Amino acid sequence: MKKTFGVLAHVDAGKTTFSEQMLLSVKALRTAGRVDHKDAFLDMHPLEKARGITIFSDQARFDYAGETWYWVDTPGHVDFSSEMERAIMVMDYALLIVSCVEGVQSHTQTVWRLLGAYGVPVFIFLNKTDREGADPDGVIAQLKRLSGDILDLRGALSPDGTLTAEAAESAAAYDETLMDRLFDTGYDRDLWLARLRALVRARAVFPLMAGSALRGEGIGPCLDMLRTLTETDYQAREREPMRAVAQKVRFDDQGNRLTFLKLTRGALNARDEVQTVDGPVKAGELRLYHGAKYTTVPSAAAGDIVAVTGLGGVRPGDTVGADCARGRFNTAPLMTARVLWPDQIHPTQMLGILRRIEEEEPLLGVTWNESSRTIEVQVMGRIQLDVLRSLVAARAGIDIDFGACRPRYLETIAKPAYGIGHYEPLRHYAEVHLRLDPLPRGRGVEFESAVHVDDLSLNWQRLIRTHVFEIQHRGLLTGAPLTDVKVTLLAGRDHLKHTEGGDFREATYRAIRNALMRAQGVLLEPVCRFDLRAPEAAYGRVAGDLARLKADCEPPRYEAGEVAITGEAAFSALSEYSETLAALTHGRAAFSWRLDHYRPCEDQQRVVDEARYDPYADGSPDSVFCAKGAGYTVAWDKVADFAHLPSEARSALLRGGGADG
Repeated sequence: MKKTFGVLAHVDAGKTTFSEQMLLSVKALRTAGRVDHKDAFLDMHPLEKARGITIFSDQARFDYAGETWYWVDTPGHVDFSSEMERAIMVMDYALLIVSCVEGVQSHTQTVWRLLGAYGVPVFIFLNKTDREGADPDGVIAQLKRLSGDILDLRGALSPDGTLTAEAAESAAAYDETLMDRLFDTGYDRDLWLARLRALVRARAVFPLMAGSALRGEGIGPCLDMLRTLTETDYQAREREPMRAVAQKVRFDDQGNRLTFLKLTRGALNARDEVQTVDGPVKAGELRLYHGAKYTTVPSAAAGDIVAVTGLGGVRPGDTVGADCARGRFNTAPLMTARVLWPDQIHPTQMLGILRRIEEEEPLLGVTWNESSRTIEVQVMGRIQLDVLRSLVAARAGIDIDFGACRPRYLETIAKPAYGIGHYEPLRHYAEVHLRLDPLPRGRGVEFESAVHVDDLSLNWQRLIRTHVFEIQHRGLLTGAPLTDVKVTLLAGRDHLKHTEGGDFREATYRAIRNALMRAQGVLLEPVCRFDLRAPEAAYGRVAGDLARLKADCEPPRYEAGEVAITGEAAFSALSEYSETLAALTHGRAAFSWRLDHYRPCEDQQRVVDEARYDPYADGSPDSVFCAKGAGYTVAWDKVADFAHLPSEARSALLRGGGADG
């Protein structure tokens, strides 16, 4: 049986220390390393050793109790949440480490929500029980605010899976079958184990253990819990068509591009053809990694995590094989920053270096602005910028810096808008008519076709849908990513001889830009949920600061000489407050936040004026027509006069509309 476990935590909860002790316990390591000693087995990158934090997800592979386990270590710092999310995509089960001293923190809640979004079953280990101020029962009470289904198994589970009478009764409370059996014939170990495995897998219960990872206390019982209360069915899936999720992309010391795949179905052989969203590609070498070391294998099967060479174009988060799809994520960068590089480095060279790093971190969102000849990147925070600076220096020997960070805005529209895109240079042809409609916040971009297959074949309609989703379309206020918009295809036409796939790409892109030129744009700013703890004596000043930042706060809570405040505010207000709070409280405050939602920007015009965005910077809203054997351009506001198809969109535009209202 193959199982993939992921270990997650808020930074400094002891996640890496737990992994070291666990790997030592199962004889996958000879000696346990430590973060502060810079010799942790799964923190192998020089940047991780230098900073003493996990930045990249890495894995160990070992055999334990007759099973093959993959152990995936993840970053605990909020700046690397996207790396953590991609690791969650390949987990069968997660172990959440929570410090008994610091308790449930803001990022712990973020981790919990992501695990829920992906439906990953969760076990919990309360760490640092040996530390002064440890309060396991208090932390369990905090965890029960996340879920009331926490099953406390401290000291209640033996290595063979036998439960104490009290734990058996607690478990029975989650399952009618167990409760009936408990009253009729009493506790039956095999039945309880089978039902508990099913409950855990269904996320109906979250078993909990406790101990001290640094001292190796509680590691054995936790391993017993993971071994006895988990199950997978990969062996039964090996004969199904191959399907896999791309967890990450890395480059080895020789420059080979490695795509780490978690096979969920079927099998993969070296040199097999793999179906991707961009078409079939041939797999190269297959590697099974254990830390920095790997073994080359001829094949891998369902349940394996294997690094594959040769899969160019596959991005982290993508599904390949059967039902292939482009990856979509829950986490999103909060800031954008302009890249500053030495004058002697050509922009094309700089862009190429950053694009290569973007292959590993797709949410980096590297963009080139032709009009200003600048490069911008999207990041979660300033630590990620520091890491990016170090990566460029290490890989290319170039010292870069960054301009002032600003919030990562999004754009949507206030009312429906019509657009037409026509692409007809010599021997090419495609025309697309569409309508953009605003959607509720958080819906992203959606697509629907209102075209009958007799008017445009299904394969062309599917291709148009692909072009809607294949890039991040940008609004026209600041060039921020477009979101909360529904794209409805109203009409389309191909040419029997001259239409190629790329023609509909051009027509679709132009139609979307064409509609945006008429749309009433709305700039959206990120709003964060924050948690703040400070000495009681500082409450008056803190409350004043939060009022000045226009924060919406819940009533304060007083606990052991501290005041705890939870609330929400625009990220632009919160991003600089950490340093102010630290100075005010002499470093005795704790302040963390997470992205909660987007809302219309209160200072839209100022942001738009500062951006000075060129609407043609990220694609043309104009169209290309053909006459007398040559193509010619028609301006965006005249396209409806030249379009070939009748449609709702063309009628509206010819009436002088284009934006409903």
